[in-house]
Amino acid sequence: MMSAVIGRRLENCNNYIIDKSKKSCYNVRVMIKKVVTKGGKPFQSKLSPYEVEVMDLKANGISLRAIAEEMRIRHGLVISHNAVASFLRTHGARRRNFLDGISESRRTELLKAIRAVWTHDSTAIEGNMLSLGDTMAVLEYGLTVKGKPLKDHQDVVAHAKGVDFVRSLLDKGRISAEDVFALHRIVVSDETRDIYKPVGSWKREDNGTYGAEGGRSVYMPYATADETPELMRDWIKAFNSRFSGIADDQSATEAYLFAHVSFVRIHPFFDGNGRIARLLANLPVLYAGFPPIVVPSEARLDYIRELWDYQRAVGVISLANRELLPEPTRLDSLRRLIRDWWRTTLDLVAEAKGK
Repeated sequence: MMSAVIGRRLENCNNYIIDKSKKSCYNVRVMIKKVVTKGGKPFQSKLSPYEVEVMDLKANGISLRAIAEEMRIRHGLVISHNAVASFLRTHGARRRNFLDGISESRRTELLKAIRAVWTHDSTAIEGNMLSLGDTMAVLEYGLTVKGKPLKDHQDVVAHAKGVDFVRSLLDKGRISAEDVFALHRIVVSDETRDIYKPVGSWKREDNGTYGAEGGRSVYMPYATADETPELMRDWIKAFNSRFSGIADDQSATEAYLFAHVSFVRIHPFFDGNGRIARLLANLPVLYAGFPPIVVPSEARLDYIRELWDYQRAVGVISLANRELLPEPTRLDSLRRLIRDWWRTTLDLVAEAKGK
């Protein structure tokens, strides 16, 4: 609900200055404390989490000064109207948003639901034992579930923070290695490590995984630790080139598929690679205005098998074999699954819109 300061009558302007052209009034103390900077650029990241709110206020004809004041009242942000103007110029041309047409209160609940489903399924794929209901209780109320490991609670809280961090990156339109490191620190922050298992930097030891083929156990290596930094430079460059320019759900699927599978081939961290891949791969999807693609936990075996079969078919990635996603037609089965899995969040959005 819009705060009382907006549209306040002139006779109620004690301790406020009056903008006669807008017939509005603003707190003198707040105006004095404001730090006005060129273009308001330092405040872009502060306003990013509240983009929907800022856009709604602007759409309702609220002045830039009043929007700045509203952000102070709602969220404690001390910003200038110039910062709001700069933010609107940067974000005004943003494409579709899956939250369009949904009331503000319903948007909040929808985002919570999506975050909970995304967190539950992604952590459950890695063996987390909390149910979706448990996950919602932990995230919404900070509760602990009797009989469930403490680590499972920590993992869902960390992943939910990872979702929030990914959303904060949307304003940048690209990522850096430091962003990837920061996300890794968030997602695996509560786990005990040693110098050979670093959090927030590339792996220092080679890694791989076992799978079954022809009734026997087979080891499949990922990229070597020595070659990972250069391969990740390739990955980040390719990822950023696909960050924007998504025109429809088909191109969004392709961007997700490319980012997800190529990241998993490298496996740049000693742990947390699956969770990080499923978070980062959704950045271009979210940026294009779609809800995230969530791999359901009940599809875990199909998901792992698709990744295994593809990687075994195309070989281990290396500097000598550095194409990030060779033979993409081999991924047609996974591509179809991804489009089916997407229905979870698409249906949540449709329900919120009353469709």
